[in-house]
Amino acid sequence: MKSLAGKVVVITGAGSGIGRALAQRFAREGALLALSDQDLASVEETAAQLRGALRVDVARLDVRDSDAIAAYAEQVAASFGAVNVLVNNAGVALHGDFSNVTAEQFQRVIDVNFWGVIHGTRAFLPHLIASGEGHVVNLSSVFGLVGVPGQTAYNCTKFAVRGFSEALRQEMLVAGHPVDVTAVHPGGIQTDIARAADVADGVDRKAVVGFFDGTLARTSADRTAELIVRGVRRRRPRVVVGADAHLLHLASRVLGARYQRPLAMVAKRALDKAAAS
Repeated sequence: MKSLAGKVVVITGAGSGIGRALAQRFAREGALLALSDQDLASVEETAAQLRGALRVDVARLDVRDSDAIAAYAEQVAASFGAVNVLVNNAGVALHGDFSNVTAEQFQRVIDVNFWGVIHGTRAFLPHLIASGEGHVVNLSSVFGLVGVPGQTAYNCTKFAVRGFSEALRQEMLVAGHPVDVTAVHPGGIQTDIARAADVADGVDRKAVVGFFDGTLARTSADRTAELIVRGVRRRRPRVVVGADAHLLHLASRVLGARYQRPLAMVAKRALDKAAAS
C-alpha cells in the first residue's frame, strides 16, 4: 500500500491516545476515516481536531459486542464503498497481582483486548479481502513479547493478539488473499492508559500512574502512529515501538525464558521505589 490517499481506514478506540494519533496521521495521508470509541464524546473530539480531513465518520462502539461490530462493518462498507485498513486499537489495562484481581476485572480485559480484536477482524475481513488491498493492524504490546508481574490479564490478552495476528497473516498468505496483517508492540507510550486502568484492591493508583508517566512513558503517541503507518506502507508483520520495547524484545530473544528472573528483580525494585515515593 504505497499510498493511503483515498483509502478507507477504520480505527477503534479512536477517542484518545494512540487511536487519536493514528486518526491524525492517516488524515494527513489523505485517508478517509471511520472512527469509533465507546465514549462518543471523545471520538467526536478527535474528529473535531482533524482539520482538512477529507472525510471522517464517527460512531459509538463497544468492541465487546459482536453483533454491534458486525452491523457497524456493514454500515461502514456500504457508506464508504470499501474498507482498506482496519486498526483494532481499543484496549484497557488492569494493574494488580493475579491473586488480587477479581474474575470480573480479568474478564473485562479479555473481552475488550482480545475479543474486541476477534470481533473486529471477523466483521471487517471480508470487506478487506474484497478491497483488493487490505490491511489488519492489531495493537498488541511489549507485554505481548515478555511477561511482566502485575499484568497477568493484560499479558495474556496481548500475547493472544500476537499469536492471532501471526496465524492470520499466514492464513492470508496461504489463501492468496490480498490482506496484510501487522501486530504492533508498543512500549511505554505517553497516553492516559495507566490513568484509565482498573486496579486490584490494595494497589495505589496514584503510585502506578506516577511511575508510568515518570519512568515508563518515553515515546509519544504521534511517534507511535508514525511508525505504525510506516509499517502499513511497508507491509511489516511486526512493529516494535520504543527503545524500551526493543530492549525487552532483544532480552527475551537472547535469554529465552531466562529473562524472567532478572526482569522480576527489576520490576520489584521499581515497584518498591514507586511505593516509597
